[in-house]
Amino acid sequence: MAADDTPMTDEQARALLAAAELLYSAQDIQAALEELAAAITARLSGQRPLVLTVMGGAVIFAGQLLPRLAFPLECDYLHATRYGPATLGGEVSWLAEPHLPVAGRTVLVLDDILDEGMTLAAIRDWLLGHGARRCLIAVLAEKEIGRPRPVSADFVGLRLPNCYVFGCGMDVRGLWRNLPAIYALNER
Repeated sequence: MAADDTPMTDEQARALLAAAELLYSAQDIQAALEELAAAITARLSGQRPLVLTVMGGAVIFAGQLLPRLAFPLECDYLHATRYGPATLGGEVSWLAEPHLPVAGRTVLVLDDILDEGMTLAAIRDWLLGHGARRCLIAVLAEKEIGRPRPVSADFVGLRLPNCYVFGCGMDVRGLWRNLPAIYALNER
């Protein structure tokens, strides 16, 4: 396999997927989205929240969740990351702030995964620091890391083991975000 800074060939990417373990099927993902939508609707219907999608991992999650939320809301995005092409996180880097004002608003942040929580904590702190009335977090998946995080999600679709995962917006070295299922990387 290629080093982290060297792009994988298509053949390497297909071999990586073939060796991976399926954790949640496309049907499992759809069921989790239905449950998340019901929980979010019960809590936020009638509040006209500002929904912020965290680029780029949450695009697939948001694209499937938002049509299930049958109440008025506003959408925008932000881009903060700790990863880039690497598989280990570093410092939080802001690539794009929300365009719509957050002051006085209930904000719902959508992200693909809650892992260590550093990025989501920085996002929450930024939003509250810019006057958001409250900040709620919805994630498609939460990794069971076995230690405290600086932030918790208000809505969680699926629980994942503490391993490297990809699919449904989560990538492995920039690839496979587009998969309709979630896989665990075979790290042998």
